[in-house]
Amino acid sequence: MKYLWKKIGTLIITLFIVSFLSFLAFSVIPGDAAQSKLGTEASEEQVKALQEEMGLNDPLLIRYGRWVVGFLQGDFGESYSYSVPVKEIVLNKIPIMVALVLLSFLWILVISIPVGIFLAQHSNRWFDYVIRVGNQVLMSIPSFFIGMIITLIFGLLLKWFTPGSYIPIEENFIGFLGYLIAPSIAMALPKSAMAIKILRSAILSQAGMDYVRTAYSRGNTKKQVLYRHIFRNAMIPTVTFWAMTLVDLVASSIIIEQVFSIPGMGSILITSISNRDYPVVQFIIVFIATIVIFVNFLVDLLYGKIDPRVHIRK
Repeated sequence: MKYLWKKIGTLIITLFIVSFLSFLAFSVIPGDAAQSKLGTEASEEQVKALQEEMGLNDPLLIRYGRWVVGFLQGDFGESYSYSVPVKEIVLNKIPIMVALVLLSFLWILVISIPVGIFLAQHSNRWFDYVIRVGNQVLMSIPSFFIGMIITLIFGLLLKWFTPGSYIPIEENFIGFLGYLIAPSIAMALPKSAMAIKILRSAILSQAGMDYVRTAYSRGNTKKQVLYRHIFRNAMIPTVTFWAMTLVDLVASSIIIEQVFSIPGMGSILITSISNRDYPVVQFIIVFIATIVIFVNFLVDLLYGKIDPRVHIRK
């Protein structure tokens, strides 16, 4: 329990540090939110008056403290560009990102685990070499480029879907998920190639351990040894990879949304950065940082479940 509270405390402190650094960065980078809101034709007096009204002239720590107090109370500030609460702009975009990331992660699991196990069982066969070469190619291609290829082939040529015809989740949930299939596959393919490589190597390294020979000597079949012993131990060194994959998918979703014209968190983030709409950007950064830190927190707990020795050492 002490270890759990220690990790929760570290999580909270890290979030405060990330939020403050991002707040500090917005204060020193070029650009003025008041000027951006009023336009280039606004007079200097108008800009200064709006800066005062928006509280931009207050000291950094006062502005940050005001933001933290509001954030803890569920008030994420007001958008400089749209003059509406940030949560009205951003919160309805979160399900889009979550659905896209989880669907991509599901594709990675469905593709990489059976293929990784199969290649480990049949290592050094001709198809093992072919798939490994294909993996190297896929790992070198960015997901957004794969998305462009998918759009060209399956969208424009084969017309399996209509590029840009995004279906909102509240309008048609099945249609919403259907439109996310193509972008989620584009995000999943490079990560699946890496996952196959890592899982194959982990299984092969475990297959030569003494405990495997002991398991065979007790009369276990190949399948029993593989799934009850080798696979479980092979997952220990890959837990961090799965966590980082989940985090990478969050970042990739921001880019892939632009390729497939998905009105999600990515489009809002890019627009808000251009407009110097810092309350919106600040919330998105903190939200993403929360996901990253929380995933790492879960990884630490999962390590303890998979291998109790890890928890004891900590």
